[in-house]
Amino acid sequence: MADGVTRYGVVLPGGTAPEQLEQAVLAERAGWDGVFVWEAAYGVDAWSLLAAMAVRTSRVRLGTMLTPLPWRRPWKLASQVATVDQLSGGRAVLAVGVGALGTELPDTGEETGIRPRAEMLDEGIDLIRTLWDGGGEYDGQHYQFRSGRFDLTSAVRPVQDRIPLWVVGVWPRPKSLRRVLRCDGIIPQFGEGSGGPEGLRAVRAWLAEHGARPGLDVVADGETPGGDAAAAAAQVEALAGAGATWWLETRWGTPDNMPERVQDMTDRLAAGPPAQGRPGGSS
Repeated sequence: MADGVTRYGVVLPGGTAPEQLEQAVLAERAGWDGVFVWEAAYGVDAWSLLAAMAVRTSRVRLGTMLTPLPWRRPWKLASQVATVDQLSGGRAVLAVGVGALGTELPDTGEETGIRPRAEMLDEGIDLIRTLWDGGGEYDGQHYQFRSGRFDLTSAVRPVQDRIPLWVVGVWPRPKSLRRVLRCDGIIPQFGEGSGGPEGLRAVRAWLAEHGARPGLDVVADGETPGGDAAAAAAQVEALAGAGATWWLETRWGTPDNMPERVQDMTDRLAAGPPAQGRPGGSS
């Protein structure tokens, strides 16, 4: 497993597609390493937006934070991610989870049971990997796939040998954490009072003991001040010391305060990542 924060990304709060596209361009110019967008049932389409970002940027990694895989067709999602990977020259990242339930989300009639969603998440991960590796068949309880007469698998092969696939891992639930062992990164979730640096250390220790992939990414997120570079760097360094390899700057919002959150993120992007010796970071 990797040691310490090596990359700094942002999760855009929302706004229109043109607004988010310009924020991605700004993020790359200001020295950030990744741009992530959230995926809604109805809203700005995440993968169309990321495809546009792919052709307007040249360096930043691009992905979702995150995709509720049980509520998506895995083969369609695999196609979208591979397409972004091609357009970006190998910069796509896919982050997945079971999907969050809440009264603020639209009712679309999707599966809501946690056990079926967990099963669909596992099968979806395996099916996507099968397709990216060039396979044309998959048989599961929830998903079956057979390449048709016009097999387009070769046309949509990713540029990367292995597109990073990050998954939510809930500490200290072994079944959730075992899923991480098949993936390339963990988005840790903690119960009340079990997070922070100590929580990250515990997660890393468990994963290492159980044979996690070499270089597994550990994702941390939050808000740092754009006007105090030293404080921002210190905040991230505490998590880096506990094993976080990615810091994702967030500015979550609601429809009521979205314009303010979008502007907050634009200002924070311009200030640069909270890292020593980086553009906008502390010196």
